[in-house]
Amino acid sequence: MIAGTIDSCKKKIDYGEMTIKLTDAPADYVQVNVDVIGLEVEHETEGFINIPIYTGVYNLLDLQNNVSVILAEKVKIPEGKINQIRLILGTNNTLITNLLDTFSLKIPSGSESGLKINIDEVIIPDKTIVILLDFDANTSVVDTGGGKFLLKPVIKVKSVNQI
Repeated sequence: MIAGTIDSCKKKIDYGEMTIKLTDAPADYVQVNVDVIGLEVEHETEGFINIPIYTGVYNLLDLQNNVSVILAEKVKIPEGKINQIRLILGTNNTLITNLLDTFSLKIPSGSESGLKINIDEVIIPDKTIVILLDFDANTSVVDTGGGKFLLKPVIKVKSVNQI
């Protein structure tokens, strides 16, 4: 009898779904490859939630002209506000120039804690929020000279749709 009373006091948590996609603006290189290894969202009550994603090395230049790739699909997220997305990159980031030379892309910061993208959206029960992130390869690649390049990611939320 007591167990039944305690169970009835627990608050029911409703869930919505979230899909996150990645796209790119045009760039002056043959390939800009980024190694996506993780993704988290900051939820108003749950803190940072690790999101299961399709990890891998993505050529950002394949994601131009309204082409996108799904990083996370229909992931259950508790209802409530999300404040930030953290995209976590690995170390296998490369650049192929127009001369077909390949260079390693070093990230000065953000690879451990993730690249922070602020967002102010609400997860609604029984709805799917689709977030399209625009990773601007051309602006993100910095030529430091001497055949060395840095990746200083410029990522913005391009669109958000509730379906």
